[in-house]
Amino acid sequence: MDISVQNKATKRSKVRGPDFEDLYFAVRGHEKKIYTDAQLQTLPDFYIHSYEWDMRKNSSARLLAYLGKKRKFLRILEVGCGNGWLSAKMAGLPKTYVTGLDINMVEINQANRVFKKPNLEFVYDSFNENTFDKERFDVVVFAASLQYFPSVVAVLRQAERILNRGGEIHILDTPFYDPDDAAMAAERCRSYYKDMGIPEMADHYFHHSISEFWGFDYRVLFNPTAWLNRLFKKDPFYWVAIKK
Repeated sequence: MDISVQNKATKRSKVRGPDFEDLYFAVRGHEKKIYTDAQLQTLPDFYIHSYEWDMRKNSSARLLAYLGKKRKFLRILEVGCGNGWLSAKMAGLPKTYVTGLDINMVEINQANRVFKKPNLEFVYDSFNENTFDKERFDVVVFAASLQYFPSVVAVLRQAERILNRGGEIHILDTPFYDPDDAAMAAERCRSYYKDMGIPEMADHYFHHSISEFWGFDYRVLFNPTAWLNRLFKKDPFYWVAIKK
């Protein structure tokens, strides 16, 4: 692979969910999570939404340390890369080529503008069976994005399909719920988006559980319910790795 390819936003198709792109961007604006180029360059070290970014700083540091120990060339895909900050961090590791994929063109364009690395590209598209029909990856990352897919099994099978042998899927910064709590969480979600004036967004946010990984060869690399993590109030999100 020629890793001298210039960083660019590649529009592979015009496939998009039913208004998801517009809804998501409206939510980002309401939550004040549309960052300037200068602010984007500082992530995850950022004082606005500091609690959230402290968690993402910790989880990304764990992931980068893990990938850095591979000591081999890694072709990495981040599904739902948003503004591209984590993809850019992974592209800072030696022996990597990183593709960031997202359905939000505004943030993909910003990522392209801010993060210019020869081993980094950004693609504007949905994640489906046609997105990467010929390409293969060593690592597929879902960071704060799995909750926007209705079926964990379907999206992970799609990720497995594009993995090289021995490749891994990593899921982090994603809430998981006990089955009994999922319905209440969904109701809170609907109220949240309704109060925001964007009730349709609730139809695109899904409340998954760890039990949905049954049938996959998965490991929990960070468990927020472990007593030591609870004692020191560590991050609230699981880090799950699935091996092909």
